[in-house]
Amino acid sequence: MPQASQLHLLVHFGEHCPHLFRQKLRVEPEIFDDILDLISDHPIFHNNSHNSQLPVSIQLAIFLNRAGHYGNAITVEDVAQWAGISVGSVVNCMNRVMVALLDQHDAFMSFPPPDSEDFQHAREYAAKTVCPEWQNGILAVDGSTINVYQKPGFHGEVFFDRKSRYSLGCQVCFLSVCLLFVIKLNYRPSLCPIIFL
Repeated sequence: MPQASQLHLLVHFGEHCPHLFRQKLRVEPEIFDDILDLISDHPIFHNNSHNSQLPVSIQLAIFLNRAGHYGNAITVEDVAQWAGISVGSVVNCMNRVMVALLDQHDAFMSFPPPDSEDFQHAREYAAKTVCPEWQNGILAVDGSTINVYQKPGFHGEVFFDRKSRYSLGCQVCFLSVCLLFVIKLNYRPSLCPIIFL
């Protein structure tokens, strides 16, 4: 079945309907451009093949579209149909952009310096809307466990929690005024992967 890409609509959305751009990619058009500038020169987007890759902007759009949605609303097949490419190309785009973003970790993830305007804004926000006692903090974490039906087959012992159940740990982290959901598997600390959603 032939597929027709809807990616060309993003240019129109970015210029004339930013709310539709945000709805599709979950970022402002300006933020998209900033991320694109930071990752465009990454070596993962360059190859010596006769089959060229999709432009980095398209790969980033595919990544943000898939990463910004969850559940049944955004299968790999749905993204492939939306972008007019194959399922394998969606997977390749996701992998390449993730590598480029992880290499830029320090540019994207950091705490604001205590004397910065962002930190001051976060203090005022916490004092006004949350509680005055939190105004000097920039990080709050709360969590719960999600029980699984049975012992996982792969490294099942590490999912055994302090309440004698097999479970996944789910944590909610509050950074300044941004909410990040973090899923942390119940591994020993030295093996503990963290997944940001």
